[in-house]
Amino acid sequence: MGGFQGVTISGVKHTCVGKLAYFTVRSLLNPCTSRSIRNSLCVALRYHTPHLLTSDIRAPGICQIHSLFFKVPISNLLVPMADAEPMLVPAPGGEKRACPALEEEDHSTKRPRVQKDEKNGGPSHKLPQDEGDEPEGEETEPLEEDGEGEGLGSGEAFAEMMKHGLTELDVGILKFVSEHKGFSGILKERYSDFVVHEINKEGKTVRLDDLSVPEEAEEAPVEQPDQPESQVFTEEQKQQLEQLQLFKNKEGNVSIEVADDTKEKRTLVHKAVKTLYPGLETKTEEREGKKFIVAYHAAGQKALAEVKAAAAPRKHSWPKSRGAFCHFVLYKENKDTMEAINVLSKFLRMRPNVFSYMGTKDKRAITVQEIAVLKITAERLSHLNKCLNNFKLGNFCYKKHPLKLGELQGNHFTVVIRNITGTEEQVQQAMSSLRETGFINYYGMQRFGTTAVPTHQVGKAILQDNWNEVIDLILKPRPGAEKGYLVKCREEWAQSQDPEAALKKLPVKRCVEGQLLRGLSMYGKKNIITAFAMIPRNNRLMYIHSYQSFMWNTMVSRRIEAFGLKAVEGDLVLRGGTAFVLSAAEAETHSIQDVVMPLPGFDVIYPTHHVGKGYREMLSADNLDIDNMRHRVRDYSLAGAYRRILIKPSDVSWEVINYEDPRVSLVHTDVEKLEDQPPPVFNKEGKYRALRMEFSLPPSTYATMAIREVLKMDTSIKNQTQLNTTWLN
Repeated sequence: MGGFQGVTISGVKHTCVGKLAYFTVRSLLNPCTSRSIRNSLCVALRYHTPHLLTSDIRAPGICQIHSLFFKVPISNLLVPMADAEPMLVPAPGGEKRACPALEEEDHSTKRPRVQKDEKNGGPSHKLPQDEGDEPEGEETEPLEEDGEGEGLGSGEAFAEMMKHGLTELDVGILKFVSEHKGFSGILKERYSDFVVHEINKEGKTVRLDDLSVPEEAEEAPVEQPDQPESQVFTEEQKQQLEQLQLFKNKEGNVSIEVADDTKEKRTLVHKAVKTLYPGLETKTEEREGKKFIVAYHAAGQKALAEVKAAAAPRKHSWPKSRGAFCHFVLYKENKDTMEAINVLSKFLRMRPNVFSYMGTKDKRAITVQEIAVLKITAERLSHLNKCLNNFKLGNFCYKKHPLKLGELQGNHFTVVIRNITGTEEQVQQAMSSLRETGFINYYGMQRFGTTAVPTHQVGKAILQDNWNEVIDLILKPRPGAEKGYLVKCREEWAQSQDPEAALKKLPVKRCVEGQLLRGLSMYGKKNIITAFAMIPRNNRLMYIHSYQSFMWNTMVSRRIEAFGLKAVEGDLVLRGGTAFVLSAAEAETHSIQDVVMPLPGFDVIYPTHHVGKGYREMLSADNLDIDNMRHRVRDYSLAGAYRRILIKPSDVSWEVINYEDPRVSLVHTDVEKLEDQPPPVFNKEGKYRALRMEFSLPPSTYATMAIREVLKMDTSIKNQTQLNTTWLN
């Protein structure tokens, strides 16, 4: 298969790749194979096996592709080499469309509140992706996925690399509330196994069910009222522009001669191209005394970086009777909200901050949410449906107000757990308990990172005002799997303590490590606080919020251990947003569903029983003073917040499904319904079993913690990796 001798890739989607299946291929490529060829194969593998995440591993005498997440039984994955259909993996071509993250203002408050959580903390020091559980906050620009790590080509070696990751025990997640016996299953084998629908502030589940553009009598714009934009081009020009827009000729262009050479005519052509064919840019060229408007695809030109984002449409072109904000429903597959916003803004040539939304959603999922954009017409937005993959926009309407972070009521989840081992009775007991009792409202694993340096340790050092420790934790070499350039950067820092030299080792400068090194090179190691501020504010706050989350998880586990699932004297409850301590008599009239526990801060109170006293002991052990949670840097002062101990999902339903083909989706999506595709048909005699569950959760809760309660399994990547590697070997 071209440059990949000795490797056969199955042409069957979602099955897998020859001997690649579970952990590695021992001699996949020649050790001298170029990085671009290896990256190309990684991309091809991810395209054909979206249930796997691949990384490029180089070991002595070997060049391999190493699968990081093992979601499917090996019998499903392995394809006999003799039976596999060869597929030529193309050499990398075209430009990778990066989507820089949008940096929004943090919406945290200094007042105590029922916790409405900022975006969850994440792996390494690339802050995380949450799973759609809810979502207030933002992230830094994502790092490139392809890179060179270091490791050995065996199941044991991969487990060795991941053994430094966190488990639930490490972050205080210890207890369950149900009595049933747990069972195993596979979560997110396919991204379509995790579907999230936003619940808006009116309590309505947001769904995509209408792609039409609302009809209205629009006021004619001042420019060229006598010539509609659609009549500017000939049919041949329209066809050429459409092909250019659809990436069929990324590096090409379409030249349109301006016969009537007037500024008004050229302006009309420029505007028509940009309005009717989002993603295209235009420029004027003169050739042999004639003027041409040249249209080109921004994605295929280095000039994209030089194209300034356009301002909002001219005021006089927007009807006064129409609301200034176009609200629409965004359906996306395998994309996170920030990436989606950046893609839309690039195609519309707008700044990302003209978009607003109520919460961010997970990447590895199908999600549906409401978005609002300032002064962009529904017609222009609907054109994007023709040229964007994995997106659909619909349910357009105009309103006078944008959306605000956190004003959603929650999210509705449809989750498929494949290959379950539980009996019908076990499933019935587990789901009944989830519906009637709920689950402990722990902060999920993605809050704390997945490497040897958890984010809450960095947060603790910030609160201790130990800035040398902060720098050391973020930049020092660490055990475990990391990208090759990060390993080299850390080694350089450890050897030279020279931020400029370490920064040169990073091809990606906008990761947290790169931003910190840039700050150190600008301000010096004697001004660490100023250098640290080069990291976006919300990312800096994520560290201390992670420490608060660790404290909360730990203390709630102690509370459940000490008093079980009943309200007791000394517990806290909220009345009108203010916390009160329960007396013995009051405890009799309240349930565990009413009880809250504080995240530590200067503006909260603590339970008066012995578990409450544990806050002081735990903070003292970390050299922190519970009576002085204000920091000399105002941003790092913790006001605190309150969070309910137990969450009971609403709208809980479930069914056990038998199915035959592991590649077939088990959820009927909004787009499939719009396209009148039939719902999935299940074979009652199928050899595989799956649990399909639906439930709704309020903001700031983690769906993985609800699923943990059902399965009674450790949800950490470390634990899943060890289980799969042991099973394989």
